[in-house]
Order: sequence, then C-alpha cells, then structure tokens
Amino acid sequence: MSKIAPCLWFAREAEEAANFYVSLFPDSRIDHVQKNIIDTPAGKPDEVLVVNFTLAGQRFMALNGGSHIEFNHAISLEIDCADQAEVDRLWDGLCNGGAPVECGWVTDRCGVSWQVVPAVLRKYIADPDPAKAARVMQALMRMVKLDIAGLEAAYRG
Repeated sequence: MSKIAPCLWFAREAEEAANFYVSLFPDSRIDHVQKNIIDTPAGKPDEVLVVNFTLAGQRFMALNGGSHIEFNHAISLEIDCADQAEVDRLWDGLCNGGAPVECGWVTDRCGVSWQVVPAVLRKYIADPDPAKAARVMQALMRMVKLDIAGLEAAYRG
C-alpha cells in the first residue's frame, strides 16, 4: 500500500465524488466512510467527514471541508491507459458532467483535472530521434482527446 495518498477537498460532495470515481476504474472501492463525531465546519454529527477510497490500487481521501475551494490545473491526476478503448471509456466517463480541455486533459463534474494518456505516448515523445518526438508533440498539441492512431501516424511520419 502506498505511503502517500492524495486528499481531495470538497464542500459537502466527498462521498458522491468517491462513488463516481470508483465506478470508473477497475480495482477500486470505498474503503471507509468516517462521519463527524461533533459539529465541525464540515457538518453536523453523523454527516460524512472523510471518505477513504482506492482507485486502480492507489489510495485517496475525499474530505468534506465545509467550504468550496476550486480545484485547478496546478495538480491533476494522470491515467496511464493501455489502449484506445480505455482512453475512450475513461474520457467519456470523466466528461459526463465535466468538460474536455485539450491535449488529453479533462475536468470532471467535481472540478478535478485528469490527464487521460495512452501509455505508448511516453515511448513516442522519448524517442531518441528528435524528428519523431517533435511530430508526436505537434500532433498531440492539436488533439483534445488523445487518439493513439493519430499519435502513431505522426510517430511513423
């Protein structure tokens, strides 16, 4: 189990967000729901304070902090996708109520930024041939949802 777990701050939507996320990823589950014991900025006794959950094997915490704080692109969650089917499925799920951004980024309905990235992209942009890597980067910069076939065509020239 990982020693570090990201904490996502919500006003009052922690449980709803955690349930949404675990519905999208295999090897995901709600691990524990902690309710308030006393009145806190997050709510009254017996209202949800913290949800500990696992996404694709990675631990997370969702906290009801009581006040709305906007997420932004300064931190995002990258998804390493095996193939186009996985890119498409996760992209569609995260865009449901959310919004596509560009270059494989999407902001979900909770305001969290995600990068939906095919695993092969790392190989293409790290290629020792700078012309191949440059073509891939140029193709990537024109995409919203990443398209493996398009990236591969750019890689091959």
